[in-house]
Amino acid sequence: MPKHSNHLQFSNPYYSAIQKLIKKPIQKEVFFNILTECDGWLCESEEETYHLLCIMGAPLVEQDNYITLKTSTTSFNKQQYCFIDIESNGSDLNKSQIIEIGAILYQENKIIDTFESLVFCEHIPKTISELTGITLDDVVDAPTLEEVLPKLRAFLHDSVLVAHNALFDFNFLNAMLYRHSMGWLCNRFLCTIQLAQKTIASTRYNLAHLNNLLNIKNPVIHRAYADSLTALKIFEKCMQNIPNTLKSTEDLIAFSKS
Repeated sequence: MPKHSNHLQFSNPYYSAIQKLIKKPIQKEVFFNILTECDGWLCESEEETYHLLCIMGAPLVEQDNYITLKTSTTSFNKQQYCFIDIESNGSDLNKSQIIEIGAILYQENKIIDTFESLVFCEHIPKTISELTGITLDDVVDAPTLEEVLPKLRAFLHDSVLVAHNALFDFNFLNAMLYRHSMGWLCNRFLCTIQLAQKTIASTRYNLAHLNNLLNIKNPVIHRAYADSLTALKIFEKCMQNIPNTLKSTEDLIAFSKS
């Protein structure tokens, strides 16, 4: 579906704490003091809170009484990425629902696992069915979002979420998790639109145009798994043109946003 992220806002209360870790490791005591200022879920102990953040996808590591991000020390070539695309029955976070999720785990130039599921929904507008080909008949026996989200979270783990117009997918998933009392999405994320704008000369950067421009030739669009695969192929093309000064995953994320 068409994705517009300009009206979406982060609702994750831990986002500011994770952002501080991007700059440098933080002493464990200081880090947990920062968390106490967040309007989120704090457990009875620091260890439980730390474990909760890890479950929600924060790539945290504790060493020598410091908390740091794995993505700050992991080479982008060794990083595990999860390419995700969602199809939904609208773009309003308060009213819309995911109707399909596709995801691909990717590391060291190899696909290591895949995830794909339709999601039960009671209403799909005609415009969405025409765009995606997904109808109510397709989702009537599909698992519910409450069933799919925990499986997706386990699949994603603490890998870097990658998507074409990633802010939309990130915020939509964040909203759905929160709506169903499953916390937030704390993974680092990377947008292939932004990365393509830094590395590929093009007049347009939408998925369909780059699909043709880069000779990817994926015949399917507006289906979750197919679009996540196209985003992966775009990522591979982009990586051929990145500066050789980049070392860590955080370097790559910062470069895409710079």
